[in-house]
Amino acid sequence: MRWLMPEVPQEQAAALAAELGLHPLSARVLVHRGLRTPEAASAFLSDRLADLPDPFRMKGMVAAVERLFRAIREKEHITLYGDYDVDGVCSTSLMALFLRELGARPATYIPHRMDEGYGLNLQAVEKIAADGTRVLVTLDCGVTSVAEISRARDLGLDVVVVDHHTVPPTLPPAVAVLNPHQPGCEYPTKHLCAAGVAFNLCMGLRKKLREDGWFATRKEPNLKALMDLVAMATVADVVPLTGANRILVHHGLQELSAGRRYGVRALKEVAGLEADSPVTAGQVGFRLGPRINAAGRLHDASLGLQLLCSETLEAARSLAQVLDRANAERQGIESSILTEALAQAEERAEHARGFVLYSEGWHPGVIGIVASRVVERFHRPTVMVGVKDGVGKGSARSIEGFHLYDALSGCADLLARFGGHKHAAGLTIEARHLPALRESFERIARQRLTPEDLIPRCKVDAVVGVKELDERAVEALQKLGPFGQGNPEPVLVLRHQVARPRVLPHKSGGAGHLKLALVDAPSVDAIGFGMADRVSLTEGPVDLAFQASFDTFRGQRRLSLKLKDLRIAA
Repeated sequence: MRWLMPEVPQEQAAALAAELGLHPLSARVLVHRGLRTPEAASAFLSDRLADLPDPFRMKGMVAAVERLFRAIREKEHITLYGDYDVDGVCSTSLMALFLRELGARPATYIPHRMDEGYGLNLQAVEKIAADGTRVLVTLDCGVTSVAEISRARDLGLDVVVVDHHTVPPTLPPAVAVLNPHQPGCEYPTKHLCAAGVAFNLCMGLRKKLREDGWFATRKEPNLKALMDLVAMATVADVVPLTGANRILVHHGLQELSAGRRYGVRALKEVAGLEADSPVTAGQVGFRLGPRINAAGRLHDASLGLQLLCSETLEAARSLAQVLDRANAERQGIESSILTEALAQAEERAEHARGFVLYSEGWHPGVIGIVASRVVERFHRPTVMVGVKDGVGKGSARSIEGFHLYDALSGCADLLARFGGHKHAAGLTIEARHLPALRESFERIARQRLTPEDLIPRCKVDAVVGVKELDERAVEALQKLGPFGQGNPEPVLVLRHQVARPRVLPHKSGGAGHLKLALVDAPSVDAIGFGMADRVSLTEGPVDLAFQASFDTFRGQRRLSLKLKDLRIAA
């Protein structure tokens, strides 16, 4: 792993700390990340709801609001069509709950991953039209569905597209398309997830209804209460936690922590969290989100929708237990596929700069997760395809500097369909074309990636001394969160540390963990998960790259260093 060390003008960091009253270490991190002026740093640090952009800056918002306003006023039948992942389920739940508070009774439709695949499909559109729907809202899908939305229009449906995926050259003939990526859209945070776009639609619609006097005799919906759903989707969809996303997740995590929604409370229980315990972005990504996803990956994603819209705690707990069992099943399937995928990748790693891995019987619901694991292991863009009855369904994940959607566009002649964005994508392909796809994708990877691009990087935010690494400093760093894509948790470096190592076995038999007692900092714990094989490096002084946080054990809080890497002291 290559360490990218920071170059921070100390006087600039000191001036920023003085101007904004920041801890010096926080100021150094902000300056290192390019936020070098008080204005830029203040804008980044803002978590005020009042600083959310005007939703009407989003192209298509006026038309979308006007059509939904008319549908509510005239009691037209509305159907919400969401994708089967966390973002799609949370977007659909958000819109359903909001519209119900306005007096509407929207129907919901989540396609079955195995039977229907991603996005709108003609059979579903025709069924929805036959059921009497007049307005169809697509959530986390639809921007590429030209044929399906053309058919919907022919059947008398008005379609509002709420999406965030890469915009194709030809947009579908919808009444309105809400997607910050489309040309001419002035909304400043481009990388909203679909739930973020849907939340803006709710903001715009509430404003329109307020101006029209709708709430003179009705209770006005509290949108802040719905931000738990936005936060869950934003974190799970791994979009950058900057701009509007940072504000939405900040307040959404507060709602998740309070656990007022029955579905969230039950979900926290099965994930091992107290009902009213604080929730971090990491816990959303690794404990809550996967359980919502599990149903859509293996069974029926509408279970997640039912959970989040539950009207009793008893019903929510029953659904949460089903999702928890599905998640455990997903983990077992994932482990088996990962073993096979790593073996395939190992065979090609010497000469391939990008992987196309495929096999008969790989479950399409979990291969996206496995692709992420392969990327973590080999640091190469990876396409995973499960084959059944001559058809392959795939998911892809990427590394920095390699745009997946663009790369798949270069293979479009081999694909039945594909979609996605820079970091993640999905595809369908006839199995007979898989060898050609592998050849084409590997060629594109060779053209666009250098050998240096394949070396994992550890981006260091600040080099610190033992004396400045105290509770106050770590608390100050935590205020730079929520952390995630686009705003990673700061990585710090301690140099020339003498450490006494202990190897801890992995509970399930995997690679053991390396625990270090630092001679110069006896009150600090340091642990490297899965790093037991590097214990020999600690025979002399070491440099440590880590993220600092707190662990609580038996009521005692202790500073903890989670190692990202270690090396013999330079």
